[in-house]
Amino acid sequence: MTHRLYYTEPYRRLFDATVSTVDQVDGAVQVTLDQTAFYPTSGGQPSDTGTLGGAAVTDVIDREDGAVVHVVTGPLRPGEVVSGVIDWDRRFDHMQQHSGQHVLSAAFARLFAVRTESFHMGQLSSTIDLAREVTAAEIARAEADANRVVWEDRPVTIRFAAAEEAVSMGMRKESGRTGTLRLIDVQDYDLSACGGTHVERTGAIGIIAIGGWEKFRGGSRVEFLCGDRALQRFRLWRDCLAAIQKHLSVAPVEMAASIERMQDESRGLQRTIRGFQEKLAGHEAKEMLAKGSNIIVEAIDGWDAQGLKAIAAAATAARADAVVALFTTARPAQVVVARGAHATADATAILKQLAAKFGGKGGGKPDLAQGGGLNAASKELVAAVRAILSEEQQQT
Repeated sequence: MTHRLYYTEPYRRLFDATVSTVDQVDGAVQVTLDQTAFYPTSGGQPSDTGTLGGAAVTDVIDREDGAVVHVVTGPLRPGEVVSGVIDWDRRFDHMQQHSGQHVLSAAFARLFAVRTESFHMGQLSSTIDLAREVTAAEIARAEADANRVVWEDRPVTIRFAAAEEAVSMGMRKESGRTGTLRLIDVQDYDLSACGGTHVERTGAIGIIAIGGWEKFRGGSRVEFLCGDRALQRFRLWRDCLAAIQKHLSVAPVEMAASIERMQDESRGLQRTIRGFQEKLAGHEAKEMLAKGSNIIVEAIDGWDAQGLKAIAAAATAARADAVVALFTTARPAQVVVARGAHATADATAILKQLAAKFGGKGGGKPDLAQGGGLNAASKELVAAVRAILSEEQQQT
C-alpha cells in the first residue's frame, strides 16, 4: 500500500519518495511509490498532475490493492529516490471546488433536507445531483447560506474515526465504508466522510456561485463554480453582456425584453417574406413551364430550400406530368426534387443517386424529396439530374 500524504497534508506541494515498482501498461509507464502527495482520481475529483523525478505525471490511479499508480512520461527505476512536484494551481482549484461542494450540499441538507446523490468535478464547472427537484427560491437560499459559511472563514479540519463511531457523530451522509474513516469537518456546519483534498478554512473557497440547474432523473442537477472558476465565468458573462449591450444599445436589465421584441419582429418579417416568396414562386414556376418542357432542372440564385420547394410545388400542380429538380447556387448545394401526379420519376431515387455521387443527405417520398450538402458546382448537379432522367426515359 502507498502511504498517502495528501490525507493529512493537502497543502503539501513537494515530497520525496522511493520508487516501488515500474511497469509498462499499454505503452504507458506506470510507477508506484512508498508514499505520495499525488491525489488519484476518486470521489468525483480528478487526479493531480505534476512531475516525478523530472518526468511529467499525466494521470494518477487508485488501485484496488491500495497502491497509488502514477502514469509518467519518462523512465524511472525501482529503488530510486525521486522528488515529486504537485501542479499547485490544479490542486488548489480542485480543493476549492471540493470544499465548496461540501458546504453547498450541506446547505441544501440543512435548509431543505435534500440529499446530494452524486458529485462531479468538470474542467470548467462542477455539478451536484439532488434527490428531488428544487425551486429557484430554494437554490437562492442555499447559495446564500453556503456563502455565509464561506465568508465566516470557518476552520475545515481532517479527523479520523472508526465507522461505528462516525455514525454517532452526526455525519451528513452515511458512509458505506468500514474500518477507519477520514472525515472532513466544516466547523458547526458539515461533517462528511471523504478522501479528497480540501482547503484549511472556508474563506479559501472564495465564493460559491450557482451557474444553472436542470431537472435530472427525478431530482435536480445543480451547476456551481468556486473561487477562480467563478471569476472566469463572471468575466465571460461580463464580456458577453458588454458585446450584446453594444449592439442593442440598452441597459443589461432590458436585454431580455429587447431580444424578445427583436425575435417577434423577426418572426413577423419571416412570415411576410414567406408570403412574398410563395407568390413569387408561382411566377417563377410559370416562367419555367413557359419554356415548353415538362422537365425542369435548374440552379436558382437567391432562393433557399423552402423557396425551391414552393416553386416545385407550383410547377407540379400546374403541370401533372412535370418533373422538377431545383438547386441552390451556394455550395454545398441544397436540392428539391418533385414530380406531378402523372409523372413516373422517383424523387427519392434521384436524390439518393445525387447523394451517392456528390455527398450530402436527405429524404422524402417518391413525389417529393429534399436534401442538402451536395458538394459540386451547379452545372455538374444539373447535368447529373438530366443524365439520370434521360437514362430512365431510355429504359422505359
